[in-house]
Amino acid sequence: MPCHHALEAYLYDYLDDCTLWDDRKGLVFRTIDRDTKTLSDRPLAQANAWEMIRRRARHAGIATPIGNHTFRATGITAYLKNEGTLEKAAQVVNHASTRTTQLYDRRADEVSIDEVERIQI
Repeated sequence: MPCHHALEAYLYDYLDDCTLWDDRKGLVFRTIDRDTKTLSDRPLAQANAWEMIRRRARHAGIATPIGNHTFRATGITAYLKNEGTLEKAAQVVNHASTRTTQLYDRRADEVSIDEVERIQI
């Protein structure tokens, strides 16, 4: 599965900064060793990654609880808004059915400024 060029650049920067290029069989996402404050050889647990995302969102001023499915929904919605097809979106996110992919489509949730201006005060 190819990745977006921007993601590829971020991953390359991460691998450079963490000096992981020489560890071709090692884990990409790891815990931080408490003593040395460097990456360990232990995998970053899913629960820890989820909490890290929520913590960083709170620090960024995002009050809405977010997680990995928030990113999935955002990606699918952006893809569909840019004239991608539901069938290809399902393939990209490895859904067996487009009905599952439709659950992540947030295009109908948007409210335009024109709709807001319909309110008579």
